[in-house]
Amino acid sequence: MKLWKKVLLASVVASCASGAFAQTKLKWAHIMETSEPFHIWSMWAANELNKRTNGKYSADVYPASQLGKENDLNQGLTLGTVDIIVTGAGFAAKSYAPIGVTYYPYTFRDVDHLLKFFKSDVYKDLNKGYAEKTGHQILGSMYYGTRHTTANKLITKCADLKGLKMRVPDTPVYLAMPRACGANATPIPFAEVYLALQNGTVEAQENPLTTIEAKKFYEVQKNIILTGHIVEHLNIVVAGKLWKQLTDAEKKIMTDIAQEASEKASVDLVAREKQMVDFFKKKGLSVTDTDRNDFRESVLKSVKFEDFGYRKADWDLIQNIK
Repeated sequence: MKLWKKVLLASVVASCASGAFAQTKLKWAHIMETSEPFHIWSMWAANELNKRTNGKYSADVYPASQLGKENDLNQGLTLGTVDIIVTGAGFAAKSYAPIGVTYYPYTFRDVDHLLKFFKSDVYKDLNKGYAEKTGHQILGSMYYGTRHTTANKLITKCADLKGLKMRVPDTPVYLAMPRACGANATPIPFAEVYLALQNGTVEAQENPLTTIEAKKFYEVQKNIILTGHIVEHLNIVVAGKLWKQLTDAEKKIMTDIAQEASEKASVDLVAREKQMVDFFKKKGLSVTDTDRNDFRESVLKSVKFEDFGYRKADWDLIQNIK
């Protein structure tokens, strides 16, 4: 073999050995069930990432808290235990408080208001602040559902929650509505909620209707109360360490995929949510509407934005989105 061929072959072998052609496998994690749109479109996104990067990047998707609770996943972005997560802004707010203003109860009028927010300057500014503080990048946002309440007893107004042991996620802003109404708010990990409701550790909880269905909370709670206190969204977040390693072209690919997945998941969620009231009624559950203005005014009177590190100016800008 000629010398130049030997040199070329040696170079190729060395490159392969050093991992130049190795595929980078990412960990993509969330806490939702495999039946939910967030997982279905996360799987789609992972497949698209592999295709659009010609195999340079692939991702294994870990659903249902397999890699930890939501707090763990957010911390994992910095610790390096996860690369991409689907998470609520309420948890991201533990690192950058202002971004959690969207979780202040009754911030959004409806789903359409939320979707318009995703295209607004205030949304971009909040995400920019989060990136500057943490290094992590929010690539896309999707509708998660409007949070409602389930309970062992009928609830029609804010005062009816007084003294009730109510499960909320382990992040401060979720406490706002229950505490404004006098409930005994109790943070319990998501994976433990069903058992806590079943054995009476708590008497109520709050989640979107699709989550109530997916987690089968309706089996252990017979009253569904349409409080509609948070029109919630989830963010697809990529770890800062990974983001720095990507080329500009790869950043665009990943962003495009995240936004496409977010839009598809939102459409699916809206369609599924519309079916839920009839589903629960057919199961024999009581589905009750409420005076939402009563709940909203109670929160605005007793819960200050500053208590959570939010900026009232951001909330006002969101209110002005038409």
